[in-house]
Amino acid sequence: MEDRLRELADRLRGPARLKADLLTEARHGLLDAVEAYRADGLTAAEAERRAVAEFGSPAQLVPGWQAELAVGALRGLSLRVLTMASVLVAAGDLTWRGSSWSVNGPHPPARYQLLSSSVNVIWLLALALAAAGLLLVPMAARSARPELAALVRLVGAGLTGSLLLGVLSGAGLFGWSVLLWDAAVTWPPMIIGAVLASAGYLWVAGAARNWLLAVR
Repeated sequence: MEDRLRELADRLRGPARLKADLLTEARHGLLDAVEAYRADGLTAAEAERRAVAEFGSPAQLVPGWQAELAVGALRGLSLRVLTMASVLVAAGDLTWRGSSWSVNGPHPPARYQLLSSSVNVIWLLALALAAAGLLLVPMAARSARPELAALVRLVGAGLTGSLLLGVLSGAGLFGWSVLLWDAAVTWPPMIIGAVLASAGYLWVAGAARNWLLAVR
């Protein structure tokens, strides 16, 4: 029984908590079956062998469980992106309050303004994808239809791509702001915004990693 559980643990990939819950449920099911066979008079070893044989092979169990892990990973990724994108869309502009161009100074270059607008668009797109992911999760959890599994992959890929674009464009915008505004590196809102955004990116990246492992 322990060998079968270890084999399943080695082959499953995805969110650690959900994976642990699946394995715990499997352990309880196997133990119940072993107890039932022992009550019928079988030895402990024979009871375990029968329970494991009835439980199913990894080839039979892993695909369904891995699909469940992928859905769980999409839920975690969607929740984190939803939180991150909401904060950035609502409060992102506060970082530049007090900049030379927001008071009386000359406006920044047109390409800078385009990049700034693009960052907002990227996170708005991420927000929409995260909402779609959360709507998709309960449907995919109740059904094994292949088109839903494909949608899980599509939305997860979109969220991961938007995260990557958001990080790159945000970092580029921050660096460009420093070049345009000498006081940027000492301006408290800019410093606080950079620290919080970096922490948020790492937080969301952990969920993206779980999703990539689950669908690999």
